[in-house]
Amino acid sequence: MKTFVCGSCGNTVYFENVNCMKCGSPLGFQPGRLEMATLVPLDGKVYRDMKRGGGRVRYCANHGHGVCNWLVPETAQDDFCTACSLNRTIPDLSDPQNLLAWGDFERAKKRLVYSLLRFGLPLDGSAVGKEPLTIDFKDDAMTGHFDGVITIAVGEADSVERERQRKAMAETYRSLLGHLRHESGHYYWMLLVENSDKIERFRELFGDEREDYGAALERHHSQGPPPDWSLRYVSAYASAHPWEDWAETWAHYLHMIDALDTAAVHRIAPRAGRGVWPIKTYDYYRAERFENLIERWTPLTLALNDINRSMGHGDFYPFVIPEPAIDKLQYVHRLIRQAGAKQL
Repeated sequence: MKTFVCGSCGNTVYFENVNCMKCGSPLGFQPGRLEMATLVPLDGKVYRDMKRGGGRVRYCANHGHGVCNWLVPETAQDDFCTACSLNRTIPDLSDPQNLLAWGDFERAKKRLVYSLLRFGLPLDGSAVGKEPLTIDFKDDAMTGHFDGVITIAVGEADSVERERQRKAMAETYRSLLGHLRHESGHYYWMLLVENSDKIERFRELFGDEREDYGAALERHHSQGPPPDWSLRYVSAYASAHPWEDWAETWAHYLHMIDALDTAAVHRIAPRAGRGVWPIKTYDYYRAERFENLIERWTPLTLALNDINRSMGHGDFYPFVIPEPAIDKLQYVHRLIRQAGAKQL
């Protein structure tokens, strides 16, 4: 994630900020140009974006709940921003704990949507006969995806419950953003792979998705992953079924790009055995060569693991990517680049 600059005083501001911590100017995220805007209050709930040509804007309706800092044009018909308009169901906000949980998920969802927009990926699948990406936040459901609808179990926002489930499922990593990235992968499989000329290569890498999905998950949960899963997959769960392999790989790719992008902003660029990479502007979301990403990713994760250990924590990045998984990541990379180029 990039850092941004207050247009009033020049102070560094961050993606979730609603006010500049130095001068107090109101801030909001402009999804159209993927930047934080510094705002000048006008009448009522209307603001002027200080950037030349920024126009008159207002906050998303969910700003009133304290869960959104994104902006919409003053004249927009929809009261909700690009990210919040994806919501079909939100939790019962009469329960204060639900509001806190929803806020955690909204912050994670904004980071997902930011990445999708940076990639140039569509949020509406109508071009290929699919429904728009839709999200249900529910307190009585299991997290999952079906036919374009991502369902998120609100209870996952409880860090104690999330850690309990992580241990119960023998996972090395479990986070709110990870859930959203994984489930979004199922949606983009429908858009980018299903019924396309990419399906045969998908089956060569991931396996045949026509395998009985329910039976495959039941087998995985009852018997566990195959003994050699670490030689072929990015995670144990990826071995359950080709769809889950794709979704885990997709999520992992989004992890990589966002982390590399963030590291570059902070001038963290370790280079294996050779100091650091030259500091220069490099847009990881538009990187052409996948090899460049892996070349930078591996030494970065090793450095971050060492830093975490220095602080008495476990590995920041508890993964080892085998060669077959690297091939799958490269497949995801190429599909995203092709889809993003079509949107430009």
